[in-house]
Parts: sequence; structure tokens; C-alpha cells
Amino acid sequence: MAPRDDSLQSIVIQLDGKNYAYWSYVMKNFLRGKTMWGIVTGDKKKPTDEKVNNYATLLDSWETDNSKIITWINNSVIQSIGTQLAKYDTSKEYQLQFHIRALQQNNLSVQEFYAAMSDLWDQLALTGPDVLKAFKPYIDRREEKRLV
Repeated sequence: MAPRDDSLQSIVIQLDGKNYAYWSYVMKNFLRGKTMWGIVTGDKKKPTDEKVNNYATLLDSWETDNSKIITWINNSVIQSIGTQLAKYDTSKEYQLQFHIRALQQNNLSVQEFYAAMSDLWDQLALTGPDVLKAFKPYIDRREEKRLV
């Protein structure tokens, strides 16, 4: 019997903007079960050393896994959230954007909230392609979109 391809399988919880904590919990466990959580956290980095013998295979594998994660995320969010995420290429960028949108001040002081929000935006800025990191119109637009 051939192994079943469950690459289209996703979680049944749909992120609607009000249930982030639960959706995030379910999605994190789903991705851990698929051994792909490290791609989201950035622990499993995209291969960049072209001198490695199996570079093409490693890159293809990473890109395939990243695309699966993005598909699973897109299949588990309402359309308005999915539309906002369409500009991101990596699951790590998706995760940072979710954290930015979910962060609330609650019991944090203004300084603590500002620091947490700034840290997330800075991490998101670092995930962008190198060519965009030096493109002034992109940088200006990104900075305009910051909440703080």
C-alpha cells in the first residue's frame, strides 16, 4: 500500500480575527506534528550555500515545505485575513504578521507594549528579500504601515 499524501490536509479551525489564541495553538501543534514548525520559527532556515553538494534538493525541499505551510494557513483563515497575508512569501513572515495583529496591551505598560510591537515589526523587516531591504519606496511603505 502506497503512503497517503496528506499534504492538503489542514486544521478545521478557521481564524476569524477573534480566535487567534486557539487557532494559533491548533496550528502550532498541527505543524509540529508535520515536523515543520521549525520553518515557521526560522530554526529550519532556507538553504543559501550553493556550494553544498545537494543544495538544489535541500532548497526544493525547504520551498515545498514552506509552500505547504502557507497553503495550510491560507486554508484556515477567513478570506479578508488571507488577502492581507498574500504579500508574504514565507511562513515565518505569516507568523510574525499574526503576532503583530494579535498583540494587545492588556496588562503591559505602554513602554512594554511599544517594545513588543517594535520587536515584531523589526523581525518582520529582517525577513524581507535583500533587494527590498534597500528599496526606499518599499521601506517607506512598510514603515507607514507600522502600528506604532
